[in-house]
Amino acid sequence: MGKFKDKELDLLVSTTVLEVGIDIPNATCMIIESAERFGLSQLHQLRGRVGRGKEGSYCLLISDAVTPQSKARIFAMIKYNDGFRIAEEDLKIRGPGEFFGRRQSGLSELKIANPLGQMQLLKRAREEALRLVKSDPRFELHQNAGLKEKLSQRFPEYDKLVMVG
Repeated sequence: MGKFKDKELDLLVSTTVLEVGIDIPNATCMIIESAERFGLSQLHQLRGRVGRGKEGSYCLLISDAVTPQSKARIFAMIKYNDGFRIAEEDLKIRGPGEFFGRRQSGLSELKIANPLGQMQLLKRAREEALRLVKSDPRFELHQNAGLKEKLSQRFPEYDKLVMVG
């Protein structure tokens, strides 16, 4: 990598070790094989390794994408350069996963709210939830008994979360 950076070599073949921490302004072309195997954030990070200098740059994605999700990831990389927009697309493609739990992707447990399309509603719900927790952190008031029961059913370790804060 040092020889490539010092322009002693014109070609570097590498694993994804290039994803972070490498700044070689004279790198102008990257080819990513089997691009369908990578997530959007990783593809975005890899693409960011080229085009740091004055010269134009290219990132070529070679893919045998067959699933709708892998095709959507490739198309998102073609369409967007902005990391925040790519993160939004990733959320749409993979889903948010569990808000309490271990799943990092998949459909949300939310039944009526769409995190991307109803951000104002979610902010208001968050404010109300914070107000409620501040006034009755353990849901001991009579009017909050039903909520406490539902939380315990839905999230068996809910009481431990309350202790953490």
